Amino acid sequence: MYMRLGKLVGFVFLLSLASAQQAPSPQAANAPTLTQDEIQQLIRKAADNDMANDKMQRDYTYLQREEQHQLDGKGKVTSTEIKTSEILEIYGEQVERLISKDDKPLSDKDARKEDEKIQKLIDKRKNESAEDRRKREEREEKDREDSRKFVTEVADAYNFSLAGTELIDGRANYVIDAEPRPGYQPHMKEAKILTKVRGRIWIDRDESQLTKFDIQCIDTISFGLFLARIHKGTRILYEQRRINNEVWLPQHIALKLDARVALLKEFNLADDITYRDYKKFRADTRIVPVSEGSER
Repeated sequence: MYMRLGKLVGFVFLLSLASAQQAPSPQAANAPTLTQDEIQQLIRKAADNDMANDKMQRDYTYLQREEQHQLDGKGKVTSTEIKTSEILEIYGEQVERLISKDDKPLSDKDARKEDEKIQKLIDKRKNESAEDRRKREEREEKDREDSRKFVTEVADAYNFSLAGTELIDGRANYVIDAEPRPGYQPHMKEAKILTKVRGRIWIDRDESQLTKFDIQCIDTISFGLFLARIHKGTRILYEQRRINNEVWLPQHIALKLDARVALLKEFNLADDITYRDYKKFRADTRIVPVSEGSER
């Protein structure tokens, strides 16, 4: 659901939701010095690398476990739902196959429904006309181009400062704070939200790869003439790690959401999503039933 949140999820979109003031990095005193321009270039390079990771991610299957807590007005948990899914890439489209609920395997009936859903998509793609495939690929390329344009907006919309360096899994990371630049006028309509978020970003120093970011809304964000609102305080923590020494992929997302849709329905929830068991996809991989035991 939240993988790359498209990635409210890609690096460029999640970065746009950029965390409240945080304590300086413990290594700040020993950190190298980077100018604003150098940090902007580093942000752009990390974003380009992340787009490349997106493409390589399609070579992998993996498991996604989402633990969603509904909260009351005081932040107390009122209900919890846990779903574990296998993530597959089918004809260039990423799909989820649910394999367990509340850490219990699906019933045979529900498992068959999931397999039928996947098979239906396979049949649809196999029978797709050349014209439909061309249109779909054009839409996907337009989305990628829009993402590339948005990267420029992100890099230009903030004043960046180097807070220090920090070791993550034994690797040195730049720790960068992002504050909205006063008076910035966005070029893209979608970039208007950039003035209402701030964040802290961790970038691997050797490979210019995004390692983590912690972002928070500092003002209410409205969409569609107030049909939807994300309230001040909404927060996302995103972490990814190096897989197979060739690609950086998500490991953990923690979301604290306070939102209202159509000015009626309130969403006050905490989501915790973990990703694991990354496996290189093979051309001869077949769709077969997956038991809960296979995800351990």
